[in-house]
Amino acid sequence: MSQQILWIHGGNVHKSYEDYLEFLRKREIEKEDLIGRKKWINNLQHDLGDNFEVLSPRMPCGYNAKYTNWKIWFEKFFPFLKDNIILAGGSLGGIFLAKYLSENTLPVKIKATFLLAAPHSDDYLGDFALGDSLEKFENQSDKIFLYHSEDDPLVNIAEIGKYSKALPKAEKVIFKDKGHFNKIKEFPEFVEKLKSLE
Repeated sequence: MSQQILWIHGGNVHKSYEDYLEFLRKREIEKEDLIGRKKWINNLQHDLGDNFEVLSPRMPCGYNAKYTNWKIWFEKFFPFLKDNIILAGGSLGGIFLAKYLSENTLPVKIKATFLLAAPHSDDYLGDFALGDSLEKFENQSDKIFLYHSEDDPLVNIAEIGKYSKALPKAEKVIFKDKGHFNKIKEFPEFVEKLKSLE
Protein backbone atom coordinates (compact mmCIF):
# COMPACT_ATOMS: atom_id res chain seq x y z
CA MET A 1 0.00 0.00 0.00
CA SER A 2 1.37 3.42 -0.94
CA GLN A 3 1.88 6.26 1.53
CA GLN A 4 -0.68 9.00 0.84
CA ILE A 5 0.23 12.67 0.98
CA LEU A 6 -2.38 15.41 0.62
CA TRP A 7 -0.92 18.80 -0.38
CA ILE A 8 -2.99 21.97 0.11
CA HIS A 9 -1.62 24.95 -1.83
CA GLY A 10 -1.59 28.58 -0.73
CA GLY A 11 -3.77 31.49 -1.72
CA ASN A 12 -4.75 35.07 -0.94
CA VAL A 13 -7.43 36.63 1.26
CA HIS A 14 -8.82 40.15 0.98
CA LYS A 15 -10.87 42.39 3.24
CA SER A 16 -13.30 43.31 0.50
CA TYR A 17 -14.15 42.66 -3.12
CA GLU A 18 -12.61 46.02 -4.02
CA ASP A 19 -9.35 44.97 -2.34
CA TYR A 20 -9.44 41.78 -4.41
CA LEU A 21 -9.92 43.76 -7.65
CA GLU A 22 -7.05 46.05 -6.66
CA PHE A 23 -4.87 42.98 -6.06
CA LEU A 24 -5.68 41.74 -9.58
CA ARG A 25 -4.88 45.15 -11.07
CA LYS A 26 -1.52 45.41 -9.31
CA ARG A 27 -0.34 41.80 -9.50
CA GLU A 28 2.66 41.46 -11.78
CA ILE A 29 2.70 38.52 -14.15
CA GLU A 30 5.88 36.70 -15.12
CA LYS A 31 6.25 34.55 -18.22
CA GLU A 32 6.55 31.47 -15.98
CA ASP A 33 2.97 32.15 -14.84
CA LEU A 34 1.81 31.60 -18.42
CA ILE A 35 3.86 28.53 -19.31
CA GLY A 36 4.05 26.84 -15.92
CA ARG A 37 6.73 27.62 -13.39
CA LYS A 38 9.00 24.68 -12.62
CA LYS A 39 8.39 24.15 -8.92
CA TRP A 40 9.33 21.38 -6.53
CA ILE A 41 5.69 20.54 -5.82
CA ASN A 42 5.10 19.64 -9.48
CA ASN A 43 7.83 16.99 -9.21
CA LEU A 44 6.95 15.68 -5.76
CA GLN A 45 5.33 12.44 -7.00
CA HIS A 46 8.33 11.74 -9.25
CA ASP A 47 10.84 12.57 -6.49
CA LEU A 48 9.10 10.34 -3.94
CA GLY A 49 8.55 7.36 -6.24
CA ASP A 50 5.95 4.64 -6.54
CA ASN A 51 5.64 4.00 -2.80
CA PHE A 52 3.83 7.33 -2.46
CA GLU A 53 0.57 8.75 -3.76
CA VAL A 54 0.56 12.56 -3.89
CA LEU A 55 -2.88 14.20 -3.96
CA SER A 56 -2.76 17.91 -4.81
CA PRO A 57 -6.25 19.30 -5.49
CA ARG A 58 -6.97 22.87 -6.56
CA MET A 59 -8.79 24.73 -3.82
CA PRO A 60 -11.60 27.15 -4.78
CA CYS A 61 -10.88 30.77 -5.68
CA GLY A 62 -7.21 30.75 -4.67
CA TYR A 63 -6.75 34.46 -5.37
CA ASN A 64 -9.75 35.39 -3.20
CA ALA A 65 -9.98 32.47 -0.79
CA LYS A 66 -12.69 31.97 1.81
CA TYR A 67 -12.26 29.42 4.59
CA THR A 68 -15.86 28.17 4.38
CA ASN A 69 -15.49 27.44 0.65
CA TRP A 70 -12.23 25.58 1.26
CA LYS A 71 -13.76 23.58 4.13
CA ILE A 72 -16.68 22.41 1.98
CA TRP A 73 -14.33 21.42 -0.85
CA PHE A 74 -11.80 19.75 1.48
CA GLU A 75 -14.48 17.51 2.99
CA LYS A 76 -15.32 16.19 -0.49
CA PHE A 77 -11.86 14.51 -0.49
CA PHE A 78 -12.65 12.31 2.52
CA PRO A 79 -13.82 9.21 0.58
CA PHE A 80 -10.38 9.06 -1.08
CA LEU A 81 -8.24 9.42 2.04
CA LYS A 82 -6.55 6.48 3.78
CA ASP A 83 -5.43 5.97 7.37
CA ASN A 84 -1.93 7.22 8.20
CA ILE A 85 -2.15 10.01 5.66
CA ILE A 86 0.46 12.78 5.63
CA LEU A 87 -1.02 16.28 5.32
CA ALA A 88 1.01 19.23 4.07
CA GLY A 89 -0.02 22.82 3.47
CA GLY A 90 1.92 25.74 2.08
CA SER A 91 1.21 29.29 3.22
CA LEU A 92 -2.60 29.73 3.33
CA GLY A 93 -2.88 25.95 2.88
CA GLY A 94 -0.93 25.56 6.11
CA ILE A 95 -3.17 27.80 8.18
CA PHE A 96 -6.18 26.13 6.57
CA LEU A 97 -5.02 22.74 7.88
CA ALA A 98 -4.24 24.19 11.31
CA LYS A 99 -7.69 25.79 11.57
CA TYR A 100 -9.59 22.82 10.17
CA LEU A 101 -7.86 20.30 12.43
CA SER A 102 -8.26 22.55 15.48
CA GLU A 103 -12.03 22.63 14.93
CA ASN A 104 -12.84 19.29 13.29
CA THR A 105 -11.84 15.63 13.40
CA LEU A 106 -10.45 14.11 10.21
CA PRO A 107 -12.13 10.73 9.50
CA VAL A 108 -8.75 9.02 8.99
CA LYS A 109 -5.64 8.70 11.16
CA ILE A 110 -2.99 11.37 10.48
CA LYS A 111 0.62 10.18 10.48
CA ALA A 112 2.11 13.67 10.13
CA THR A 113 1.19 17.25 9.27
CA PHE A 114 3.55 19.78 7.68
CA LEU A 115 2.92 23.53 7.79
CA LEU A 116 5.22 25.30 5.31
CA ALA A 117 5.53 29.10 5.55
CA ALA A 118 2.12 29.24 7.21
CA PRO A 119 0.85 32.56 8.54
CA HIS A 120 -0.44 32.46 12.11
CA SER A 121 -1.66 35.96 12.97
CA ASP A 122 0.65 38.54 11.35
CA ASP A 123 -1.72 39.90 8.71
CA TYR A 124 -5.38 40.01 7.70
CA LEU A 125 -6.49 36.39 7.45
CA GLY A 126 -10.26 36.83 7.23
CA ASP A 127 -12.17 33.68 8.13
CA PHE A 128 -8.90 31.69 8.06
CA ALA A 129 -7.96 33.30 11.41
CA LEU A 130 -7.13 30.73 14.06
CA GLY A 131 -9.04 30.26 17.30
CA ASP A 132 -7.44 30.34 20.73
CA SER A 133 -6.32 26.72 20.87
CA LEU A 134 -4.62 24.27 18.49
CA GLU A 135 -4.87 21.42 21.00
CA LYS A 136 -7.33 19.38 18.93
CA PHE A 137 -4.98 19.68 15.94
CA GLU A 138 -1.99 18.55 18.00
CA ASN A 139 -3.93 15.58 19.41
CA GLN A 140 -4.96 14.36 15.93
CA SER A 141 -1.58 14.31 14.24
CA ASP A 142 1.12 11.88 15.36
CA LYS A 143 3.84 14.31 14.24
CA ILE A 144 3.79 17.99 13.28
CA PHE A 145 6.53 19.76 11.35
CA LEU A 146 6.83 23.53 10.99
CA TYR A 147 8.94 24.70 8.02
CA HIS A 148 9.90 28.32 7.41
CA SER A 149 12.71 30.29 5.80
CA GLU A 150 14.39 33.34 7.31
CA ASP A 151 14.20 35.18 3.97
CA ASP A 152 10.46 34.60 3.40
CA PRO A 153 9.22 37.84 1.77
CA LEU A 154 5.51 37.11 2.39
CA VAL A 155 5.16 35.51 5.83
CA ASN A 156 7.38 36.81 8.61
CA ILE A 157 9.72 34.29 10.22
CA ALA A 158 8.20 35.21 13.61
CA GLU A 159 5.07 33.24 12.64
CA ILE A 160 6.86 29.91 13.18
CA GLY A 161 7.47 30.93 16.79
CA LYS A 162 3.74 31.47 17.33
CA TYR A 163 2.97 28.01 15.95
CA SER A 164 5.78 26.51 18.00
CA LYS A 165 4.30 28.01 21.18
CA ALA A 166 0.79 26.74 20.33
CA LEU A 167 2.10 23.32 19.23
CA PRO A 168 4.87 22.49 21.73
CA LYS A 169 5.41 18.96 20.34
CA ALA A 170 6.01 20.21 16.80
CA GLU A 171 9.44 19.95 15.19
CA LYS A 172 10.64 23.30 13.90
CA VAL A 173 12.81 23.46 10.74
CA ILE A 174 14.20 26.84 9.69
CA PHE A 175 16.01 27.46 6.41
CA LYS A 176 18.04 30.52 5.48
CA ASP A 177 17.41 30.93 1.74
CA LYS A 178 14.24 29.20 0.50
CA GLY A 179 11.98 32.28 0.47
CA HIS A 180 8.29 31.40 0.61
CA PHE A 181 9.02 27.91 -0.83
CA ASN A 182 7.03 28.89 -3.93
CA LYS A 183 9.87 29.67 -6.34
CA ILE A 184 12.40 26.98 -5.54
CA LYS A 185 12.79 24.24 -8.16
CA GLU A 186 13.85 21.48 -5.79
CA PHE A 187 13.16 20.75 -2.14
CA PRO A 188 15.28 17.69 -1.28
CA GLU A 189 15.06 18.27 2.49
CA PHE A 190 11.26 17.96 2.37
CA VAL A 191 11.42 14.92 0.08
CA GLU A 192 13.86 13.15 2.39
CA LYS A 193 11.76 13.91 5.47
CA LEU A 194 8.67 12.47 3.75
CA LYS A 195 10.59 9.33 2.76
CA SER A 196 11.76 8.91 6.35
CA LEU A 197 8.11 8.75 7.47
CA GLU A 198 7.09 6.04 5.00
